Amino acid sequence: MVALDVEVPASSANLGCGFDALALALDLPLRATVEILDAGPTTLTVDGEGAGRLSADRRNRFLMGLRNGLAAAGEERLEGRHFRVRMHNEIPLMRGLGSSAAATVAGLVVARALSGAPSRLSDDRLIALAAEIEGHADNATAALLGGFVVVTGGRSVRIEPPAGLRAVVFVPDRPLRTAEMREVLPAAVPFADAVHNLGSAALIVAAMAGGDLSLLAAMNDDRLHEPYRAAVYPELPALLAAARETGALGAALSGAGSTVIALCDSDASARAVGEAFSHTAQRLNLPGAAHALAVSSAGARILGPSAR
Repeated sequence: MVALDVEVPASSANLGCGFDALALALDLPLRATVEILDAGPTTLTVDGEGAGRLSADRRNRFLMGLRNGLAAAGEERLEGRHFRVRMHNEIPLMRGLGSSAAATVAGLVVARALSGAPSRLSDDRLIALAAEIEGHADNATAALLGGFVVVTGGRSVRIEPPAGLRAVVFVPDRPLRTAEMREVLPAAVPFADAVHNLGSAALIVAAMAGGDLSLLAAMNDDRLHEPYRAAVYPELPALLAAARETGALGAALSGAGSTVIALCDSDASARAVGEAFSHTAQRLNLPGAAHALAVSSAGARILGPSAR
């Protein structure tokens, strides 16, 4: 039997001041093998993150991406078929590292590979489909395209991150639901805060496009979401301060959390920031683990058909 293998990276959205507009792909993969079944129910098995917690029902984001992609491609011959999905997932769930978006994108990319008319599922179309499923497009765009992305108004731009950029994440043993973390945000913000964030987000883009990593300090003073989310995540300010004081170029809440991300320009700096994260979390009685991650230039990709 022929199976398709797909790999999709994790992602970190916002990067401080780029709320719902900026995201960065990280080398922490979700991999899946998909087989089309002639008979029997659709099944999903998972090892790694989410093992024993994810099921093959209509809420599963991989299957939603797969079926929505097939429908968008007009693949009536496959829409009613069942699948066997075996997934290996290294992306923690509900931690602000794009696990849901990675699964959605994986399903969409498989749908494109199975489609007889892949031109109907361009990258822009897949991003739009992912945004419909996810509710926003930042993580999904980074997962699909890799690298650093700017997403706004249904448009997206990919920028190759500067060589040598490193990420350090602290992943607490505390899941946070994106929907709940959005509920703590105000319906309106002061005009001065919006202007501040606009300029800071532009500096982050300039850092990624031009290679002046010192500009990533603009990550450090978000005024649109982190102050409000810190009210329900009281350890956040101390974790961010620990990274910044240890030499991180910039540090921010990853997505809606609970992961905190710091960007560094050397292995030595990344090690120091990881240690600072761990020591601070221990002092705060916040269980979790720090990890150094490469930035992923490769987005979602089909690794090829394989015999099963």
